[in-house]
This record gives sequence, structure tokens and C-alpha cells, in this order.
Amino acid sequence: MKRLLLGKLALLTAVCVVCAAVAPAFGAAAEKAVNPAVSAGTGPSTVVARIGPYTITAEELEKQWLMDLRPYDYDYYDEDAPPPDAMSTLVKMVGKKAMVLDARAKGMLENERIAGTAKKNRQRQLANLLYRTYMEGKISSTESEIEAKMKSDPKLDKARAKQMVERDKAGNLWSRHYQQINVKRNVKILKENFSKVSQAHQRLLHRPEFPRRQTWILNSQIKDELTPVEKQTVLATFDKGKITLEDWFDALCNIAPPSRPKTASQSVVEQFLTRALQLPLLVVEAESLGLHKNPELLKKVRDYEDVLLLGQAESAIYKDVNEPTKEQMVAYFNENKEKFASSRSIKIDPIWCNTLAEAGKVRAELDGGKDFEQAKQEHSLEKKLKAFTIQPGSETIFWDKLWAADPNTIVGPVKGFYRQGVKWRVVKILEKKPAEPKEYDEKMLPQIKERMMSEKRNALLAACRKELLGKYTHHIYADKVKEIDVMDID
Repeated sequence: MKRLLLGKLALLTAVCVVCAAVAPAFGAAAEKAVNPAVSAGTGPSTVVARIGPYTITAEELEKQWLMDLRPYDYDYYDEDAPPPDAMSTLVKMVGKKAMVLDARAKGMLENERIAGTAKKNRQRQLANLLYRTYMEGKISSTESEIEAKMKSDPKLDKARAKQMVERDKAGNLWSRHYQQINVKRNVKILKENFSKVSQAHQRLLHRPEFPRRQTWILNSQIKDELTPVEKQTVLATFDKGKITLEDWFDALCNIAPPSRPKTASQSVVEQFLTRALQLPLLVVEAESLGLHKNPELLKKVRDYEDVLLLGQAESAIYKDVNEPTKEQMVAYFNENKEKFASSRSIKIDPIWCNTLAEAGKVRAELDGGKDFEQAKQEHSLEKKLKAFTIQPGSETIFWDKLWAADPNTIVGPVKGFYRQGVKWRVVKILEKKPAEPKEYDEKMLPQIKERMMSEKRNALLAACRKELLGKYTHHIYADKVKEIDVMDID
């Protein structure tokens, strides 16, 4: 066994990959560096519901409510369905938490795929926290350094030059620290086992057990075609850990197929062994510093697990939805023709404003004869935005007021969805197009089937959430929910 001594090139490669894996551009990472003893936050938040270990805050409810009011799937938006209110949105959120609790109780987190994905996420989060914790307060730049960088590249402005100076310093500092971790953790490699990697690589690549269309090694091959002995072949060891042949192939398969090597020479084996070592090594170092107990980290890890578990629980329910027959699809179409008609649409040109007062001023100027485009260039938050077409699914609760107006008229001030929130606008109605009914065509069968199955899935999910809310103790603070109104803007 030999101590792993990273050469200059190998170390640079390792550090670049580690930095890419654990942190964004350093300038942003430095600004958001986290003290492991302090959890991030802007202060106490109003809790509107509790279930098990989970709480839902007013801010979380407002964010989800806005998402529900503005559905992402316009094709399946039901114009006649009443818009969700704060309480219905909250009940749905609590129901999803109940599904997660139930998934945990049933041991879904032990599913091999979910467990592996959750483990990788935890490793990345820990490595990220180690990076930010170590770097905090260590990087700065001087005016002379920034000026020198700008002279070397006249295209750089001061802010970009500062960022590049600090990024370079961060890379060098992290490179030295990563090398120290290698020495500290007694990293050793077993080069005598490299030939086993090469042999397995050639077998999986050129002699797969089952035919495949792809010309590269599949993840399923690592799982099914490597023998238990091969998987556990040790390629490197370090304090409290080891890297096996299976880990090496995992690192290989994290690279896009076009960039993967066609052979596994000794240098290639060492290259991907370096990659495979990075996260486990940083995790051991982070845990030795107690970073695995960081409350913010624990929440991020649990939240990620919850997303995986909810997806798994929903997928299990989806399996109970059978595909409809052609006869059923034709009957559904005949009973719901309005759902398949081409949607109504309006072409609009909006002037977006921060406040009702600003929108009112714009409207007064327009009523006084000011040119619409001139007012737009003087007041709009989106001066370059051209006129565009909207449909009921994109406007939802704001649709009726716009549809009621005639072409070549001005509407507003009216509210509208603006980026991730709601703002005021004055809208010029340019064109209106009514819905056009469609006659049945066999080409519509896939669309009909998907809509039918989507409705069945949603119904089963709603029933599941309702049942589980009867099983798991929860509390909703209705008095606090009444105070929430995402449409209450100035």
C-alpha cells in the first residue's frame, strides 16, 4: 500500500472538481458563508400548522398559495374550478407532510435508490458546509490586486475583477487545505488492484451480459453485472473510510458518456479514484469537526429526503391508475368537449408598476391623452417587454377582468402575476380570441388519456391525504390563516 500523493496536476484537478461540487462562484459563496453555530433566518416566523416534527409557516403557505393560484400546467387548468384559498392550500400542504410521515413509517427511506440518492445529497451538503466554514473570513482583495486584474483584462469591470481575484485566492487556499486533509486522513491507494478495475471496465463496456443500444456502461450494469467480490475490491483507504471498485464506477458514471474514457489505464483509474475520494474524504473531515450536527444542515438533509419520499409515495399511488380503454376515452371526450376546445386568448400590452399609486398615476396620464408606449417607457418595470398573448390558465383569478374588456381599451389598475409575486399593472387589450370547439379525432387519444389519468391520480392523492390526516395528529391555526392574503399589496 502506498500513501496517495497527489501530483500538481492531479491535485489541481481534484480541487477544481471539489470546488465545483461543493460551492458556487466564490464571491457568492463568501457572501453566504454560514457559521455552523448559527442557523440562518430573518427572525421568528408565524407557524400556521403542525404535524409530527413538521411546522408550516405563514411564509411557506403564502409561497405555495401563489404557486397554486398560478398553475404551471396550463393544459389542465379548469376555468370553472374555484381558485384555491389559503385554507385549502394549507390542508393540502399538511396532507403531503402526512404522506411523508407515512412513507418514513413504512421504511421507504430504506429503498436502495432513495437511500443512495439521499446519501449523495447529504455528502454534498456536508462538503459544501465544510468549504464555506473553512473559507469564512479568509478571503479578501486589495485595490491594487483588483487594478492589476483589470489591467490584465481590460474587458473586466471592477466588480468582476474583484470576484476573479477572490476566486483565484479561494482556489489556491482550498487546494492547500484539501492536500492537508489527504495527509491528515492517511489516504492510501492500492495500485495492485488497479488491474481489476481495467478488467471489469472492459467487460462491462464491450461484453455486457444483456444487449444494449448505448455504447457506454449503464448504471444498471454496475448494480447487476459486477460480482459482490468485484464491488468490494478496495482501491483506497483513509481514516474511517475506503473507496471500492463500485465507488470508482459510480464516479465514472457521474461523467457524461461522451467524456468517459474508452479504456481504464492506470492513469485513468487514478483520475477517477481521485474523483471518488473527494466527497467521502470531505465528509469524514466535516464530521470530525461536528458539522454533521449543524441544525441548518440537518433540515436541508431532511427536506431533501422528504421530497424523495413524497415522490415515492405518490408513485406508489399512481400505480393504481389503470389506462382507460378507447371506448372510455371517446365517452369522456363526448361528455367533456369544452375541456378540449382551443383556449380563449387575449393579446395584451401591460405597464407594470410597483404600487397602486404608481399604476393610478399611469392610468390618469393615459386618460389624459398620453401615448401608451411613451407611458410604458417612462413608468413600466418591464420597458422592453413586447405585447404577448395570455390564456385563462396563465391568468387564473385575474382572467375575468381582462376578458370583460373590449379590444383597444385600457384596463386597470389591476393586479397580475409578476415573476414570483403579484404587482399592479395597467393593461392595453389588443386582441381577443374566443374558444373554438373541436370534433373528436383519434389523434387526440393520447391527450384524452393523459387528462383522464391525471384526474384519477389527483383524486387518489386527495383521498390518500384525507385518510392520512385522520391517522396523524395535526393542528391548523385557523385564526392565523385568516390573516394571510397574498393579494393584499399596496
